[in-house]
Amino acid sequence: MAPPFVVPSSLRDLERDDDGDDEPSLRPQNPVAVTALRAADLEEFVKGASFDLSDKELFCIEDQEVFDSIYSVVRDFNCLPPALKYNLVETLRSNLSVLLPNIDSLSRASMSSPSDATPITDRIASHRNALKIYSFFLLSIVLSEESAADNCTGAKVTVGRKKNHVYSWNWEAQRGRIMNLIANSLEADLSLLFGPGGADERYLSFISKCAFVLYESQNVLKDEETRNGLCRIIGAIATKHQRVSQTSASVLHLIHKFDFTVAHLAEAAAAAEKRFGDGSLATSLIREIGRTDPKDYARDGVGADNVGRFLVELADRLPKLMSTNIGILVPHFGGESYKIRNALVGVLGKLAAKAFKDIDGDNNAHSIRLRSKQAMLEILIERCRDVSAYTRSRVLQVWAELCEENSISIGLWNEVASVASGRLEDKSAIVRKSALQLLITMLQHNPFGPQLRTTAFEATLEKYKEKLQGMEPPSPDKDELVNDSSLGEVIVGQDESVSDSCLTSSQDQNDHDPTIVDITNLEQIRALVASLEAGLRFSKCITSLMPTLVQLMASPSATDVENTILLLMRCRQFQIEGSEAALRKMLPLVFSQDKSIYEAVESAFITIYTRKSPIETAKSLLNLAIDCSIGDLAALESLVSSLVSKAEISPSTVSALWDYFCFNINGVRPVQSRGALSILCMAAKSSPSILGTRLQDIIDIGFGRWAKEEPLLARTACVALQRLSEEDKRRLMNTTSRVYAALHGLITGFSLPDKIWYGAADKAISTIYTLHPAPEIFATEIAKKSLNSVFGALGMEGVSNGDASLNVTFLSSVAASKLGRFLFIVSHIALNHLVYIENSVRKIHKQKRNNEKSQPTTEDVQADASKTSEAQGINAELGLGATTDIAIDSLAERAEKEIVCSSSEKNLVGHCGPFLSKLCRNLALLQKLPELQASAMLALCRLMIIDAEFCEANLQILFTVAESAPSEIVRSNCTIALGDLAVRFPNLLEPWTEHIYARLRDSSGPVRKNAVLVISHLILNDMMKVKGYINEMAARIEDEDERISSLAKLFFHELSKKGSNPIYNLLPDILGRLCNQHLREETFCNIMQFLISSIKKDKQMEALVDKLCNRFAGVNDVRQWEYISYCLSQLTFTEKGLKKLIDNFKMFEHALSEDSVMNHFRSVISKCKKFAKPELKVCIEEFEEKLSKVHQEKKEQEATTRNAEAHKQRIGSLDEFLATKEVRQNSGNSAEEETSEVADPSVDSNTEDKENTPECTDNICPEKCQTSSTLTESEDGAEVESRQTVRKGLSRSRVKKIKDPVLEDSADSAPVRHATRSSRRQRS
Repeated sequence: MAPPFVVPSSLRDLERDDDGDDEPSLRPQNPVAVTALRAADLEEFVKGASFDLSDKELFCIEDQEVFDSIYSVVRDFNCLPPALKYNLVETLRSNLSVLLPNIDSLSRASMSSPSDATPITDRIASHRNALKIYSFFLLSIVLSEESAADNCTGAKVTVGRKKNHVYSWNWEAQRGRIMNLIANSLEADLSLLFGPGGADERYLSFISKCAFVLYESQNVLKDEETRNGLCRIIGAIATKHQRVSQTSASVLHLIHKFDFTVAHLAEAAAAAEKRFGDGSLATSLIREIGRTDPKDYARDGVGADNVGRFLVELADRLPKLMSTNIGILVPHFGGESYKIRNALVGVLGKLAAKAFKDIDGDNNAHSIRLRSKQAMLEILIERCRDVSAYTRSRVLQVWAELCEENSISIGLWNEVASVASGRLEDKSAIVRKSALQLLITMLQHNPFGPQLRTTAFEATLEKYKEKLQGMEPPSPDKDELVNDSSLGEVIVGQDESVSDSCLTSSQDQNDHDPTIVDITNLEQIRALVASLEAGLRFSKCITSLMPTLVQLMASPSATDVENTILLLMRCRQFQIEGSEAALRKMLPLVFSQDKSIYEAVESAFITIYTRKSPIETAKSLLNLAIDCSIGDLAALESLVSSLVSKAEISPSTVSALWDYFCFNINGVRPVQSRGALSILCMAAKSSPSILGTRLQDIIDIGFGRWAKEEPLLARTACVALQRLSEEDKRRLMNTTSRVYAALHGLITGFSLPDKIWYGAADKAISTIYTLHPAPEIFATEIAKKSLNSVFGALGMEGVSNGDASLNVTFLSSVAASKLGRFLFIVSHIALNHLVYIENSVRKIHKQKRNNEKSQPTTEDVQADASKTSEAQGINAELGLGATTDIAIDSLAERAEKEIVCSSSEKNLVGHCGPFLSKLCRNLALLQKLPELQASAMLALCRLMIIDAEFCEANLQILFTVAESAPSEIVRSNCTIALGDLAVRFPNLLEPWTEHIYARLRDSSGPVRKNAVLVISHLILNDMMKVKGYINEMAARIEDEDERISSLAKLFFHELSKKGSNPIYNLLPDILGRLCNQHLREETFCNIMQFLISSIKKDKQMEALVDKLCNRFAGVNDVRQWEYISYCLSQLTFTEKGLKKLIDNFKMFEHALSEDSVMNHFRSVISKCKKFAKPELKVCIEEFEEKLSKVHQEKKEQEATTRNAEAHKQRIGSLDEFLATKEVRQNSGNSAEEETSEVADPSVDSNTEDKENTPECTDNICPEKCQTSSTLTESEDGAEVESRQTVRKGLSRSRVKKIKDPVLEDSADSAPVRHATRSSRRQRS
């Protein structure tokens, strides 16, 4: 009989002598050096060993010779060719697979013939040895092969010209078969082989070790067969062979170290429970995780992440087992690791969805499960307020998953919706994103129906309440609550009955769900009423979110905007009130620079407006154009033109729009015709040919009788004419069309009201300069007619008269509205003429360049090319080539100058300039006519834009009116004009920069808003330098008008993106100026907090520490100390920044006496402690102690200083008191001589002396300075407190000298006081 085989820890250990083990064991005695054999000998040796295993019985492996041969081959397995590897592995594997059934037969034989005990015992020992040897060698081969694969991945061995790949044989398949065979051996009944105590510990340890080593290879786990074998091995060792504690420790080690093993190990634990019906491995793992100190997870972020994922995977596979052990994990909700909290939230979600689905068991067990589920859901509700944004986001995601699984009861539905609504205002973008997605999911899976109109719910609810009151018997328990199970009887899945009942009260509900009308069961009616009430609350909750969603569309986070649009789209689908209006707020987002936001808006627009029939699409688009504001129209134009170019708006839709414009559809109103033409103009921006086909219709309808019913129609028609293609414009110029007559009548006529006329005239004049071949001539006629309508027979004389009194006198007989229209016409013609000149010059230059490029290239010209190029080179050197361009520019400059400043009698605009200037200076007159002032100032600004000299001459009156005009419209217009002037004449406006910034302090909100917009445009486009007045813009961050505040914040946000963030350089100056503006502390803090938050770079933050600390040096104002220290507390400190703060301690040391300053420095320290490393924390603590010590010393110094000041005041009072007594003594002596009636005050005097004389004067200590207070009466009889001070070191005789005059004076001055009192009583 062969000695027993003792499984070593590794293959090589078999060759080592085990001196401590007295028992003999099977070991290699004469191993062969396989690596030294030639190829032929090696092949013969391996085949011989394989043949022995195949030809002899299974137990031949115990023979020493066979054992030595197999050991030698396995030891150097990596050196074998693939064919020999395959032969050996197949032989070993087949022998082991045959051995396993023999174990069962051996067990039966031992039971049938117990008398033959000795041979059975030997056979059992042989079977045990063979099992361990075959398993050991196969696993050693697996470890050897995997080790070689890891060490030389992709290595290839080349012999001669033929390339033999080491891994050309299918090792993955062999590995999978081996691992499953080992698993089979572990799952077999081995009690006969190893006895009642279980399998050999070394045998199990070796298999377990090999399995966990293989788990560390990601490539091994990719093979499904191998992975399944490993799972079976782990499960069998842990459960069947009762090695739970050792296995769970190894599993946790793998989980912490290798993230790719998490899902597979969870699968292994779940498979063990399902295969063996024993969840001890999973339970042990859960308990080990629960017993771990939460601080360990806080330190090991990667391990916490892996453990969390493992728990979620395990809960997904074993929900019931996890639910019974969840109490062990709940305390970790109080830990610092948000990753573990995230995982526990996911676990609770899995359990709520899967662990309580069965309804088996009695009512008591069912009630316990419901309470457990309710407790888990309450924890999820509570975790929505977790301190970590990641956990709050994860909770909301779990709720969304529960919604999809229909695992939220109706009783809890509204609570979840309320929590999600509140999280929309979370400070973290990821939480807001999850909240929006949760609300989208709740709408999609809501149990109340496809329509959630509040009014429909209220009507239906009222109906069923009445029905319930009629059916319900009188009982004190009327308000009995309906539980979720009764609700489930009526509402199963998607309750169509409730949804159909919410459509409209007039619809026939019997067609949809007859059970609603025919419900006669009282409990069902109660359940339905409760369901309707829940649906109504849900509808109101979603409806109340519309203002918040509108705000979220202005969020800087693209995910906020995208998900908000998706939620609004879902709200529109379920007919939530206010969703349509909220969706219109998304139109300006088409101008966003974020591509994802633009795509989201475009997709939503297509879904809402264009994916309908052509007639419906046209109607929805024109109605949208009618209701849009000016800003929304610009966004709509961009969208429509883009969709036309992408063919999203079909030609049939364009045809339907023309039908609406031409009144070809019954019931079309003029305003709808105008809306259709507006959409067509927008479409023409990308496809101008759209308008050319209906040119005559545009003229007939746009300027015909319909224009009188819809005043804006004519203006829209002018826009359409400007959008014509170049070909259509040339065709219109060459025809004697009546369009010019219509434009003439529109401008000079009075058929339109003033509010409409100005916009229409603006577009009409621009159209004339766009279409007319000689626009200046036609515009002259219009200006003359307008002039005659205002000034009548005087004509030009009324305008050109320079006498101001005549103009004022004449204005009394002129209608202000007519004069305003005339000034508008003249100024707008002048401005359009300037644009016309610039366009003409541009065309001339372009034509000149085209002519130069299109020179003929004949052979003759080519022959003279060298001469021509030489001549051109000479001309270029002499500057002759630019002569033409200079001449053109000179003519253009002269033409522009003649628009306003020409002295020619034929120039109407030139004559209007002085008149307009004088008119605007007559503020007394214009204040009585605010509408005329608005027109006059607008006209003046237009003329100032044209000519620099005229601008310079009238700048002062412009700023005066911008500051003092009573009309906020006039001030707003002037503010906007200042921006235009700053762009055109920056040098002229540069000295007036302070006055431009002053518009930010205007009392009117619209004026301030326009000032913010103008200054933002100038600065962000580098048209105006950011000077020392930027603090005025910073103050607008806390403007009382929320719109202005948002614009100011947007300005600084955009400014921070320029270059290296100019705010960093401006911040100290802004700080200094804001400190002097006497702002409220809260306002100042909010402004500086916003500005500092826009600085992101660490280097800039570190430099700001220096700058702010240096400001302490020259400041003695406590308020400024507080402001500077507050700014320091808002900085994001790095290690370098903190060191700079410590180095600058001397700069702010003197300010630490103030408690508020010290509090700000404490907040800095607490902030630094959060990120500090251990060695830095020591430095921070030392700095904190230093601050506290200096603060205490400063407080004591302040107290000492105050005492010293009080002491000094007391000394001064004593000196003054003594001097006063001397004067009174002298005056008392003279009064004694002159007064005939003297009272005897001896008794009173002595008493008063005793009361008024300091008690300490008789007991003065020469070592101390003592003070005392006495009450004496002044000359007017009032009691005055005086302090007598005796200085330390005075001699007693000198004290006597000081004391005696006081005593004498007390006696002598009594008559004086008595006389004074008597005289006052007499006067009174």
